[in-house]
Amino acid sequence: MFNNKSRPVAGLTVVITGASSGIGEEAAKQLATAGAIVCLVARRKDELARVRTQIKAAGGKAFIYPADLSDSASVDTCCKTLLAKHKRIDVLVNNAGRSIRRLLRDSVDRQHDFERTMQLNYFAAVRMTMNLLPRMLEQGGGQVVNVSSVAALMSSPRFAAYSASKAALDSFSRSLRIELASSGIDVTTISYPLVKTAMTEPTKVYKYFPQMEVADAARWIVEAVQTRPARRSTPLALAFNLAINAAPGPALQQLARYYKYRIERAQKRLAQSEEENADQGAEG
Repeated sequence: MFNNKSRPVAGLTVVITGASSGIGEEAAKQLATAGAIVCLVARRKDELARVRTQIKAAGGKAFIYPADLSDSASVDTCCKTLLAKHKRIDVLVNNAGRSIRRLLRDSVDRQHDFERTMQLNYFAAVRMTMNLLPRMLEQGGGQVVNVSSVAALMSSPRFAAYSASKAALDSFSRSLRIELASSGIDVTTISYPLVKTAMTEPTKVYKYFPQMEVADAARWIVEAVQTRPARRSTPLALAFNLAINAAPGPALQQLARYYKYRIERAQKRLAQSEEENADQGAEG
């Protein structure tokens, strides 16, 4: 059912993976503030407990379900517990993810990078979905929100493993939405641009790239739960995706030039900043 009419969040039971930090944590807080019952899933139990405490202190309802999403057995156990504890699962937000930034020429002996990324970004999301889907079908409705990236729409250098995993998730999402069109279950893909999180912080050059604030990124999830669109992304990513499908050769060539310009500009600004900091340190 393709339904973009806005609905209230209050009372919905929402499962969020990767809820111990970043976008997942903030989305859980915003959804709880709006009245949703949030089920927090992530590996770090202490961090999940911290988020739950903050949500409850603000008057919200939250439950924690520690799980290692890179382990299939742990995913299955988590889902069994969720189904046993909650009569309804209205929304599943597959937010947990892993990002690896490395040139392909430097990855020839690192097959595990591709396998680990695919395991968390794709297989874990699929396993969560397939475990919880029967309950949604039984109750006559639900929603799966899969968190993806603009990298899957417009490609990106240094992110082949990450982009491939998100492209697989995108393809799965499209098939799922088509097959469930008459089942009362909606499937939404959120293709984020670069978001200012702990995941991006170690890469110094990102300081000079446009980055979405975590609160704004979380708001996209809340709005996706309310309106249930097929996809949410940036106009630039959607435009490049259309161009790549229409004329892949010229579009990818233009995209290569675009990234080269952006990266060189950011690296120049980073070098200037480091030089200025060094000069100030010498003066001090």
